[in-house]
Amino acid sequence: MSKALMVQGTTSDAGKSTLVAGLCRVLARQDVKVAPFKPQNMALNSAVTEDGGEIGRAQALQAIAANQSPRIDFNPILLKPSSDKTAQVIVQGKALTTLEAKDFWGKKGLQYKTKAMEAVLDSYGRLQQEFDAIIIEGAGSPAEINLREGDIANMGFAEAADCPVIIIADIDKGGVFAHLVGTLELLSESEQARVKGFVINRFRGEISLLQSGLDWLEQRTGKPVLGVLPYLDDLHLDAEDAIPLNPIAKTQTKLKVVVLVCPRISNHTDFEPLRLHSDIEFQYVRLSDDPANVQADLLILPGTKNVIEDLQALKASKWSEAIQKHLRYGGKVIGICGGYQMLGESISDPYEVETQKGEENGLGYLPIVTQLQPEKHLKNVSGHLLMGDKTVEVKGYEIHCGASSYSQNCQPVVKLSDGVNTQLDGVISSNGQILGTYLHGLFDQPQALKTIIEWAGLSSNIELDIEQIREQQLNRIADTIEEYCDMEKIQQVMKSSID
Repeated sequence: MSKALMVQGTTSDAGKSTLVAGLCRVLARQDVKVAPFKPQNMALNSAVTEDGGEIGRAQALQAIAANQSPRIDFNPILLKPSSDKTAQVIVQGKALTTLEAKDFWGKKGLQYKTKAMEAVLDSYGRLQQEFDAIIIEGAGSPAEINLREGDIANMGFAEAADCPVIIIADIDKGGVFAHLVGTLELLSESEQARVKGFVINRFRGEISLLQSGLDWLEQRTGKPVLGVLPYLDDLHLDAEDAIPLNPIAKTQTKLKVVVLVCPRISNHTDFEPLRLHSDIEFQYVRLSDDPANVQADLLILPGTKNVIEDLQALKASKWSEAIQKHLRYGGKVIGICGGYQMLGESISDPYEVETQKGEENGLGYLPIVTQLQPEKHLKNVSGHLLMGDKTVEVKGYEIHCGASSYSQNCQPVVKLSDGVNTQLDGVISSNGQILGTYLHGLFDQPQALKTIIEWAGLSSNIELDIEQIREQQLNRIADTIEEYCDMEKIQQVMKSSID
């Protein structure tokens, strides 16, 4: 039976995902066969697994931290919001249906949650048979009173799986002691007993100034503080969902790149190589922002969970006209996945996969028509980027419901293979200004990134390798945990899960 530890948080963005990733890397460096696990996740950033399913992007990152290939059992329930009231429900890697939020959380939802818990425990059971240790991530906070009944994401799972819990809180938000004590107070007696300690995250300053508070917390709760992690500046990891709107301070940038943030933007982790490139001034811009205040050499339309409604939102904003002006002045445009579909002639949804809107005319810049299909297309792929006389390696993944066809002969962007079949994907416009593709991860390979930004107008000697950066950051987190957390006590807590 595997050792186990569940990390829960006092709030969203308390640092659960990062702590789980760091603990996975610490144990992997000790040659422990460790797996990450998140029973239920709600996120629009996802990844394709080696077994052909879909999981949250954070769990894919945690798998990398554990030196494992991502698999569906690492995140058996994934909810992808498609509107304020609906979400696509993915169970063990497969999208089942779209349910209204009131049904999911109401009486009908409790019946669904029973089945969801069965899937969660099924996946967890398989991991227990294979791995020496499992590091589990909760969702949001375990003290959300309105979500307690039928909970599968936090204490509901911990009780069902009989695993110990540590709670992490973000001191940078303020009120850290109230967060920790309040969370503990709102748990049942059995759940309180399951909590074995606390971790405080993102601390700035001299630890001695915090010590009296730590002593009080331990006396008040009877629970040890297992670590106080410092605030890590410039920590760059794949985000679970939050968009990093604040630009990175840089000097002497040579290319301005803007990504339009539509209401249901998804997989914005595609753009981390551009955001981190020292020669690129990178900015996320909301549709409500005035284009007159934004300068760009390259505009990017990203993926979206609701392509027709996001397209309508784009058309209703000033950015529809701004794209036309941008192109008239010689600017470049890239569309990824849903953004690629928007750049085409039309998008239809006859099976009501994402919306009941039916059909919408596209922006009309690329000669493609798209129809959304009930079955989602999920593939890890590799191949070559085709840019003029240049052919460079690319790899990434496809994750979309749309099937696009060309209305005329087109120059493809990439030639891809999933190991069995080869396909051409994407379009470059006849005037060479617009590029669209279904490939997520387009910028991840250094030579592909260099080729694309040269097309956009930047000649740079910098070769940015996002996979290398990811590894550096994971090791940085692991080093920090080893220095500032009591790993001996944490491993004792894990060992207690099998005693």
